[in-house]
Amino acid sequence: MAGMKGKQSVRDMVLSLGLIGIVAGVIYVFIPHDESEPPLKRVDYRVELLTARRAATYPVAAPEGLSKEWKATSVRFEGDNFDAWHLGFHDPDGEYVAVEQSTQKPSTFIEEAGQGAEETDVTERIGERTWTRYEGQKYDALVLREKGSTTVVAGTASFGQLTKMAEALKMS
Repeated sequence: MAGMKGKQSVRDMVLSLGLIGIVAGVIYVFIPHDESEPPLKRVDYRVELLTARRAATYPVAAPEGLSKEWKATSVRFEGDNFDAWHLGFHDPDGEYVAVEQSTQKPSTFIEEAGQGAEETDVTERIGERTWTRYEGQKYDALVLREKGSTTVVAGTASFGQLTKMAEALKMS
């Protein structure tokens, strides 16, 4: 009898594990689950923009007139860190576009803001200013070097979308 009880215990354990596996499979198949990332929250950057424009030593850039499809997702101003201004967006295609400005040494700042993008010989006249194109594996960028500050419009978006952002920038 002792030998029979051991075989029943193993069989019962295997049956229990099989039943648990079947129940888990049914739950997985029939219970809805969303594996996509949660939607990004839109941020209101007006207060930070006013603060940056009061504190920065250069005219701070922010877009005006973009469609509602452009979604502001991040903002920060670091007055103790080269008056660094950052404004991040997702464009209508879901790609990332950032406006970065700083008084930091241009070569260092462009390297960081452009995520290692390399300068090209291509320039683009946008409004009254001439921007230089940078191309990279992670980000492409448009760079504007002015007296006292550097502005970088960079991201995963196409140059067309980067240009739309640069066109929309108002500096004050």
